[in-house]
Amino acid sequence: MKKKNMIVLSGLLSVLFLYSAGYAGENGKVETQYDYLETDNTVRDVINHPAFQGFGQFILPLDRGMYDEDMQLNRVASLLPYHSSINTDAVIDTINYLIEEVGEGKPIFYDFYNQQQKQEDPAKNSTGLFFFRGEPGAPFAIICPGGGFSYVGSVHEGFPYAIELSQKGYNAFVLQYRVGGQLRACQDLAAALSYIFENSEKLEVNTKDYSVWGSSAGARMAAQIGSYGAANFGGSNLPKPCIVVMAYTGHTDFTEKDPPTFVIVSEDDPIVNVSAVDQRVNALKNAGIEVKYIKYQNAGHGFGLGTGTEAQGWIEEAIQFWEKHKQIPNY
Repeated sequence: MKKKNMIVLSGLLSVLFLYSAGYAGENGKVETQYDYLETDNTVRDVINHPAFQGFGQFILPLDRGMYDEDMQLNRVASLLPYHSSINTDAVIDTINYLIEEVGEGKPIFYDFYNQQQKQEDPAKNSTGLFFFRGEPGAPFAIICPGGGFSYVGSVHEGFPYAIELSQKGYNAFVLQYRVGGQLRACQDLAAALSYIFENSEKLEVNTKDYSVWGSSAGARMAAQIGSYGAANFGGSNLPKPCIVVMAYTGHTDFTEKDPPTFVIVSEDDPIVNVSAVDQRVNALKNAGIEVKYIKYQNAGHGFGLGTGTEAQGWIEEAIQFWEKHKQIPNY
C-alpha cells in the first residue's frame, strides 16, 4: 500500500510516540505528525499509539484475550489463527494508513451505542465503527470481518477492503462487534446500520444503495441482514442492502427476497464446506436471485484481499457487481 508523504520529525531520541504540535493543513484542519509503526514495534505500541486514543485495543484482533503486549508486529499472523495469506508489511502499512488519517484531522472511530446502553451491557464497550471516507454523498458499504466469532480480523479483511472502496470514492465502515456468538454480532451490525442512517448527514454518506460485506463469520452476519433486515435484530426499520458480498462461509440460510449476492470461496478451504456454498448459490439462483459466484482452487480460508494468491483482484469484481445494481448515478 502506498504511503502518503510525511515530514520526518527530528530529535525524537529513542521514544517512538512523541509527536509534533498541531499545524494547519491545506484544508484548514489541525494536523499532527505521528510516527509510523514498523515490524519491531509491539502490540503494546499499537494499543497505546496516540493516534488511537480510546480505540487502540480494536486495531489488532485482541478479542480472545490471549496475546502478549510485548509481541513484535512481525508475529502478527499469530493473532489471526483462522486466516491465511497474511503479509506483515501489508498489515503494518494498513495500520500506518490509519495513523495518517488521524494525523490529517479525520475522525476514524465512532461509537454507535450510547453510554446508557454500554452501562446496561458492558460488553457493548467492545464495539464501534471505523470510517474510511470516500466522496461526500457517495453510497456506503459496511464491512464485517471474520474470526469465528472469537475475534474480529479487521486488520486483514476489514480495513484493507475499506481502503480499496474509499479510494474508489465510496464511503466504507468497518464494524467492531461483540464476539461470542452470531446473534449478538448481528445485533451490533443492525445497531451500527441504524446509527449510520440516523447520522448520514453528519457523516456525509448516502444511505441509498448501501452494501453489506462480510468474510467467514462476518459473511454470515451480512447474509442475515440481507435476508431479514436490521429491524429483526433490534435495529431500525431500514431498507435492505443493495447487494450482499459474502466471502468464504458455509452459511445456508436465505429467503426468496434476498438481495443480489456476490460469493467467493476456495475449493481447498479447510474450514468451509464448499458443497454447502454450492447448494446455497444454486438455491438462490433457483429463487430468481442474481448471484455472482467465483470459486478458486488454492486460496485456502481467510485470504482477505487474496494478495499473492489466485484470488487477488476479487474485490474489483465485487465492486463492479455493486455498481451494476446501484441506482445512484456517477458512483
